[in-house]
Amino acid sequence: MGLDVHKETIVIAVAEQGRTAAQAWKTIPYDLPRLVKAVALLAAEGDVSICYEVGLTGFGVQRALEKAGYACQVVAPSLIPVQSGNRVKTDRHDAAKLAHFLRSGDLTAITVPDQEREALRDLECSRDDAKRADRVARQQLSKFLLRNDLRYTKGVNWIKKHLNWVRRLHVENPVQQCVLGDYLKAVEDTTERVERLILETEVFNCPRVMAS
Repeated sequence: MGLDVHKETIVIAVAEQGRTAAQAWKTIPYDLPRLVKAVALLAAEGDVSICYEVGLTGFGVQRALEKAGYACQVVAPSLIPVQSGNRVKTDRHDAAKLAHFLRSGDLTAITVPDQEREALRDLECSRDDAKRADRVARQQLSKFLLRNDLRYTKGVNWIKKHLNWVRRLHVENPVQQCVLGDYLKAVEDTTERVERLILETEVFNCPRVMAS
């Protein structure tokens, strides 16, 4: 069986033993108990193997099926063979393609992390997102200062002295003073978030990625 999994729907395709072409069987809402029931219906006719392509929905489908007693592989998009000359791209076709390659043994499964490791990955992603947001906030403040010819000449940017200098700045136009305060607060908030998440990754023993 091949599953094309999306946020709202799951397309189920079947490739029976032999050389019969794989075909889409049905489309169901993204509902894991309902998926397990659909698989059970097919499994009543014989053993089933299942696969799907990893995506935004993560590994919930795999865990639900494994818990119900069904073998389910998760494959990376980059590891799915490309069928020469076939450029059709629909959910039903994608599900059938997965079922076809699962039957032929041409798929390479990826390792599914346990839930604890996945939680740590989520924390790492949150930390990295915070670092990107912090860089953006600093760039926005820097551009505002440059547009208004407000230049810091007494050392390195973003250290305590530089930020204190920014806090003391006064812009004659009250609207621009408001903008300055907003950009500064964004930098302070994102910096605090980065520091907090770095500490939390250390507490939970996540691999620390050095800030670029």
